[in-house]
Amino acid sequence: MKNKGFDSSTLRRILRDLRHYRPALILSLLLAAATVAITLYTPFLTGKAIDLIVDEGKVNIPQVMLIAAQIGVCTVISAICQWVMNVINNRITYGMVRKLRRDAFEKLQRLPLSYLDSHSVGEIVSRMMTDVDQFTDGLLMGFSQFFTGILTIFGTLIIMLVIRPGIALVVILVTPLSLFVASFISKRTYSMFKKQSETRAEQTAMIDEYITNHKVVVAFGREDEAEEEFNEINERLGKCSLRATFFSSLTNPCTRFVNNLVYAGVALTGALMVIGGQGFSVGQLSVFLSYANQYTKPFNEISGVLTELQNALACAARLFEMMDEPEIVPDKSDARVLDSVDGNVDLENVAFSYTPEQDLIRDLNLSVKPGQRIAIVGPTGCGKTTVINLLMRFYDVKAGEIRVEGTDVRNVTRDSLRASWGMVLQDTWLRAATVRENIAMSRPDATEEEIVAAAKAAHIHSFIKRLPQGYDTVLGENGGTLSQGEKQLLCIARVMLALPPMLILDEATSSIDTRMELKIQNSFAQMMQGRTSFIVAHRLSTIESADVILVMKDGKIIEQGDHATLLSQKGFYHHLYFSQFSGAVTASDK
Repeated sequence: MKNKGFDSSTLRRILRDLRHYRPALILSLLLAAATVAITLYTPFLTGKAIDLIVDEGKVNIPQVMLIAAQIGVCTVISAICQWVMNVINNRITYGMVRKLRRDAFEKLQRLPLSYLDSHSVGEIVSRMMTDVDQFTDGLLMGFSQFFTGILTIFGTLIIMLVIRPGIALVVILVTPLSLFVASFISKRTYSMFKKQSETRAEQTAMIDEYITNHKVVVAFGREDEAEEEFNEINERLGKCSLRATFFSSLTNPCTRFVNNLVYAGVALTGALMVIGGQGFSVGQLSVFLSYANQYTKPFNEISGVLTELQNALACAARLFEMMDEPEIVPDKSDARVLDSVDGNVDLENVAFSYTPEQDLIRDLNLSVKPGQRIAIVGPTGCGKTTVINLLMRFYDVKAGEIRVEGTDVRNVTRDSLRASWGMVLQDTWLRAATVRENIAMSRPDATEEEIVAAAKAAHIHSFIKRLPQGYDTVLGENGGTLSQGEKQLLCIARVMLALPPMLILDEATSSIDTRMELKIQNSFAQMMQGRTSFIVAHRLSTIESADVILVMKDGKIIEQGDHATLLSQKGFYHHLYFSQFSGAVTASDK
């Protein structure tokens, strides 16, 4: 752990963000001061009433009732000030939390794909949701109790020094011990709360992973192993939480013990002065005891605030870690917009690797003319999908360059580059929205007729009409109960609606039955007409009509040509092609 104690850098960052709420903070401080002033004035009135009863030998009812009325007015005004202050503090806190979540989500859009590939979804969600909620609790408690606590301590101390410096000296001498105890414990709880937050994120990631892939877990009978893994993390989280809570909970009883010493010291000293006839009345003693109680009470509250702040700062630090991650290198200031794309794509001496110690793509060269269909085949891990990531500029090449219409893609805006491509991936994604909205994601301004035409072209229109509300049917998360094939057809309709000048089909029909695949292939053939298309496929029968087939192995193109040419060469492609059919024959014979 980098930070063992109070994380001052995170606190300074939070305070910088709070500058946006300066007027509200000032008003909150003024209301806190008013509340404290009224609260400190009330014991003075009480002491005065006690002296009226004790000193004169008979109760002066009119005077006591007047004082009681004053106490009532003070109580009402104090309650109103506290209510308004709490409303303001809530607005500040939740306004800041809203800003943090908005900034974090915007940051997420600017993070490179490498960050998302190296961090689990559950961990990111935990940082943006759970950690922010924990931060909210600590910040709200800080606003609600910290201001009034500090003002109460200084206010009571000043009044006691003015009235009776001798008794106030007892308070001053014992106070540092309370501060030392609170500081000693709080410095040691930060690392514990940070560990708790990290373990909680690990648990969230594990739950997210197993819920998302529950069918696979059940299919392979891994329920017991999943439960064991969850119990292990849950046990560690329980220990972390108990340890952090145990040490942080020591603060309140320890400071309370010290504060009781203060109260006892004031009571003993004041009582001796009353008995000794040193001009110290019973009413004044009650005032001092009330002030001593008010003086010590904030220490207990502030110790609780410090405990929550440790947790809040630990959670804020994790969120700030994500927000400080290096962003995608922004588009160059002179980057041009691709506004007229015919489909010329060139890859020259392209090299790329996800990790420095392991090469993936080396010296990749390719020249694609407008309207050509380029199929990419090869064994798993050969770099097929990586080529797609580079074409879309999800990653930048380490060496060489990729050009579209003769311009290096690093010299054009990402938005215009990606708008020039239409993608249908093996992994589908549908929003929790209507069917119409999911199809129109590629073109939000599309008309109803265009959406229906795209659905018909993707052979999904008749299925949509059978849904309860047709195109207005709201789909659940990631497609809800739709089959994988139905979800993929909707994604195909989405691309057919946009019809960009270039296409990428990455296992686009992998989840569709053979009969439907033939229909989709015909639709693809129409869609690809005149458009440069890159097709990644494992089923080689689907790419026989490609103009150029690239055979990749270990990050390099080892063979290149059309289907007939590659078969005639009897090389690696020949082996791949016939191994699929021979495998099918063998399987059927069994």
